[in-house]
Amino acid sequence: METIITYFETIPSKHRSLILVGGLTLFWLIESGVPLFKFKYNKWRHALPNIFFTLTTVVINFALAFLLLGAADWVKANDFGIINWLPEMSLWLYALLGVLLLDFFGAYLAHYVEHKVKPLWMVHLVHHTDHNVDTTTANRHHPIESLIRFAFTLLGVIVVGTPIAIVFLYQSLSLIFTQFTHANIKMPKGLDKALSYLIVSPDMHKIHHHYRLPYTDSNYGNIFSIWDRIFGTYMYMEREKLVYGVDVFPDEKKNGHIGELLKQPFQKYEKPTLSADFEE
Repeated sequence: METIITYFETIPSKHRSLILVGGLTLFWLIESGVPLFKFKYNKWRHALPNIFFTLTTVVINFALAFLLLGAADWVKANDFGIINWLPEMSLWLYALLGVLLLDFFGAYLAHYVEHKVKPLWMVHLVHHTDHNVDTTTANRHHPIESLIRFAFTLLGVIVVGTPIAIVFLYQSLSLIFTQFTHANIKMPKGLDKALSYLIVSPDMHKIHHHYRLPYTDSNYGNIFSIWDRIFGTYMYMEREKLVYGVDVFPDEKKNGHIGELLKQPFQKYEKPTLSADFEE
């Protein structure tokens, strides 16, 4: 574990970029071979706006990385944060708790708030209006959302008290998981279900991309599924019933145009409707 921590303390930017490109390439190839849905689309044309927003996310995160570094150095120097106030523990447990809690603040909590605050939902809408969810959808976030997500991660670093090595480890795992859970891959149902008790599985997350409530407002997790189960936001539906997008924003052409997507947060708010087949 010490070797891993040492590596992530000084992980080169090139290596972080390799994780992004390598993961995207890997899941692109897998979903091309064993797709969950056989989309009738031009895969490259569909990917263009998603890759554009991935690049804007990368630029924002790199530009603001000094804030994460400063916060991580401060909590370390001042022995501040949840994991630093706990009794002494093994490095493995320390790293696991750090990643687990950062996953709560940087992913689950941020995601939950974006769905519950109307202006933030309109920003997050860019991610949900993809009608053909695949691995390129993973980082399809409006630049404003990238700033929001960064702010929550920064809050997590301070509250949790994570050193920079664990921050970079968390970000790397988060990137791989979001590419994995959005990938249009068909896993055996039993395996997917088993995985969902510990981590967010592809089927579990794709329920969140169903076009109607209450499924849209469920399964907020990114790495660990524990948060959805603890806070009662976990839902299940059969993968065959999935319909992607948002029912009140149905224009697939506009939802695939970069210019329209950049303007999407400034449209009039419309709440998705309740699914007719939902039973409480």
